[in-house]
Amino acid sequence: MKKISSFIVVFLFLANTSLYSQKVANKDNYTAQIQEEEGDLNKDKRNDRIVVEMDVKDDTRPLRVQIFLSQPDKKLQLAVSSTKLIESQYPANKKGEHNGNPIPGLFIEDGTLKMLTNINDRKSSYEFRLNKNNFELVKISRVFWNGKNTTFETIIDLIAKTKIEFQQELGSDEILNKRKKEIKINALPKIQDLSFSDLEKF
Repeated sequence: MKKISSFIVVFLFLANTSLYSQKVANKDNYTAQIQEEEGDLNKDKRNDRIVVEMDVKDDTRPLRVQIFLSQPDKKLQLAVSSTKLIESQYPANKKGEHNGNPIPGLFIEDGTLKMLTNINDRKSSYEFRLNKNNFELVKISRVFWNGKNTTFETIIDLIAKTKIEFQQELGSDEILNKRKKEIKINALPKIQDLSFSDLEKF
């Protein structure tokens, strides 16, 4: 299946890139650069930038996501800074233990921002669109493999306000047990307001 194969390839890539390099980034404690991604998010034909950094002085190893957008003067301006979008590597509630999951990857694809996570073997893709200087969550795709012969998939469209769930057998394109329902969304969530736990609740 092409969809499952692409998920596997991407997450193998993420697992490899979680071995990050140390770089001095700012005067604050977020001095380890985990990821940097460039691409055009605001459709001005100039590169914008996403930076993920870790505070290595804090025992919990929190992570910060920053998004810089290009301006008419060709300089980059900070548009989003969040320390709650990605879970700390050693959360306080784990009492010194690792959270058990790879660091999510952020990508720019076709002018949209995507974040890929692998939480407890459930792989999710979150898609954000830039609208009036806000990055709004518009789509969530998830896949979970039961370790045998079946994948369980979910597609949530926050604009259409629908949630579709279905199953597939490995090696088959046939969709099984498809279920569709409407969901209640008053307003599209903004990336700066979301935490990693908020995303997992969808």
